[in-house]
Amino acid sequence: MPAVKKTALLIATATLLSLTTAAPALADGKPGGDKDKQPKPPAQMSTVGGARLGKPGTQADLQAGAPVLPKDLSARSWIVSDAESGEVLAAHNPHWRLAPASTLKMLFADTVLPKFPKTQKHKVALTDMQGIGAGSSLVGIKENETYSVHDLWLGVFLRSGNDAVHVLSAMNGGVPQTVKDMQKHAEDLQALDTNVVTPDGYDEKGQVSSAYDLSLFARSGLQKKDFREYCATATAEFPGATVKVKKGKDKGKTKREPFGIQNTNRLLTGADGVEAYKGIAGVKNGSTTNAGNTFTGVAERDGKVLLVTVMNPSSGEPHAVYKETARLLDWGFAAHDKVKPVGELVAPKGAHTGAGKGAPDGGSGSKNVAHASGEKSSGMGIALGIAAGVLALVAGGLFLLNRRWPLRRG
Repeated sequence: MPAVKKTALLIATATLLSLTTAAPALADGKPGGDKDKQPKPPAQMSTVGGARLGKPGTQADLQAGAPVLPKDLSARSWIVSDAESGEVLAAHNPHWRLAPASTLKMLFADTVLPKFPKTQKHKVALTDMQGIGAGSSLVGIKENETYSVHDLWLGVFLRSGNDAVHVLSAMNGGVPQTVKDMQKHAEDLQALDTNVVTPDGYDEKGQVSSAYDLSLFARSGLQKKDFREYCATATAEFPGATVKVKKGKDKGKTKREPFGIQNTNRLLTGADGVEAYKGIAGVKNGSTTNAGNTFTGVAERDGKVLLVTVMNPSSGEPHAVYKETARLLDWGFAAHDKVKPVGELVAPKGAHTGAGKGAPDGGSGSKNVAHASGEKSSGMGIALGIAAGVLALVAGGLFLLNRRWPLRRG
């Protein structure tokens, strides 16, 4: 069979199976099911961010008046951190190297998004979408159609479209080059638990990350205005296929009508019976056979901004990854000033921090403040900026704290 026909057949199969998940051999046990049969975390894991983060089990240091951690948590790994300071408020096996699913797209976006202006146009070749895994989530890109970079990123963030990822990777020199770029960026961020095999998070042997690393990717990505806007966009219009008009006064002409897409992050949209979380502003969800369900979320309340990553809940509760994330966010906001941090999210290599927090060497310096303009997304919108975050500038540059992130308010 010619290569072009093989690729067309693969894409057709992926489209038909887009609401299912692929079923590769499981490397670390079946997601969900009997908790007693679940795999155990390694006895020793990475200590990036602090010695306690390398220990198996739950790490928390509750002070007087602190609420207890939620009891109904079944995730193999989770972490609650302050997005501004980088302080880790509590964690459970945060450096356990697990399959990340589409949460790895946060690293893809943080790596590739700055390379192309959003207004740039690209006509899609069939070869751009070679290698898309069967059962992949797709936004519906068609060969020989032209899309803007903005369109493609909406496909990545809202529909978790592996087709959009592959087209952007083709623009970036191909999948192997993009994987290489992502791996280098992960190492620069000190996300040392991560091994990138595919740019879209599709299950592949050896592709792993951790709750800690996924939080680093989110924290880095959220410094970019476009990243913030895309991950906070709930709904948008996506270009459809060009078709010939068969009736009416425009018969024989061509037209291209858009269709609506919705973010797959249910804490953002409130879809499928999951209650939208007040103050949520992204970031990314994922689900594959090997990874189970994964999610990283950022939310603001009373001037505090928290990052929570949850990997592979096993309770069997419907939408457990979102519900456990919401419980951890609620706990984090209630406990924020009543716990002693058990570690920190480190800064990128070579970066200096304004206030000594989040830096690998605990550097010092004056705190810096910046303000965003409160721009809105093309979907449900992003509210005015709130105190949060860090900003990595050029290598060796300043790592700013108290940056104002424009986040959606629920």
